[in-house]
Amino acid sequence: MEFAMTPASTSPSSFRLSAVSTNGFIASPSDPELRREQAVAIFDLLDNNSFKPVGHGGGPYRLCLELFDRRLVVSVTTESGAHVLCHHLSLISFRPLLKDYRLVCESYAGSEGRLTPEKLEGIDMGRRAIHNEAAALLRERLKSKVEIDQDTARRLFTLIFLLVTRNTLDRGQQT
Repeated sequence: MEFAMTPASTSPSSFRLSAVSTNGFIASPSDPELRREQAVAIFDLLDNNSFKPVGHGGGPYRLCLELFDRRLVVSVTTESGAHVLCHHLSLISFRPLLKDYRLVCESYAGSEGRLTPEKLEGIDMGRRAIHNEAAALLRERLKSKVEIDQDTARRLFTLIFLLVTRNTLDRGQQT
């Protein structure tokens, strides 16, 4: 399992992620747009995040995200590999948000060059609203296991979206 790592952010906090991995690559080499989104999301997440497992003394931490049996598996270890937590999160409550997010992203991508900047901005505002709602839901669903701030939750949702999208494309299913 490969971890994407960056130097520690400017924050000296030990309650942060220093590495993130997924169960394989989210995007295949044949899909450069998903690969770019994955790389940007991981870079942004590692550059600035707040990640505090409940009841744990401090990290930094390594995070692994995987899909298993239609659930998101969130595994956290310390940098030295010591187990911190493993949590299975049902994605049922995220399905409408994942679907809406996918539709608005597709709408935005398909409209570039055809719509006025104002209309594109409106679509983007809708995307951000869905992203914020999904991040708030993620924070709520994880709060008994890990405390994360809104920006960290937004970046994690992006990775979850990409992971689900990739899995859906591989299986030819709907989100």
